Amino acid sequence: MSSDAIEPIEEDPNTAEAVDDEAPVAALAPSGRGTPDSTTPVFREPGEEPVYRTGAEQQWDPEDYAVAKGWDPTPENVERARKELAEWGPAAIEKTVP
Repeated sequence: MSSDAIEPIEEDPNTAEAVDDEAPVAALAPSGRGTPDSTTPVFREPGEEPVYRTGAEQQWDPEDYAVAKGWDPTPENVERARKELAEWGPAAIEKTVP
């Protein structure tokens, strides 16, 4: 093997060590740094409660709400959506958007 060839990860001593003690190997991580990234799942600690996001935490425009309900965004439907948002608040979103 030439000096500039990359050694297969299976032959890397760090890989063998990780297999023996189940320790992470940085080269096996998607980012190559051993740190989580957008493709690496992050697990909760035992007993830690999940955080649910329903979409109702953000402000909704009546036009977007009308479309989410399956209505054409006509002026009448947008006005009806505005009234529902004003009357029901975040509950309108939670009922409409799964």
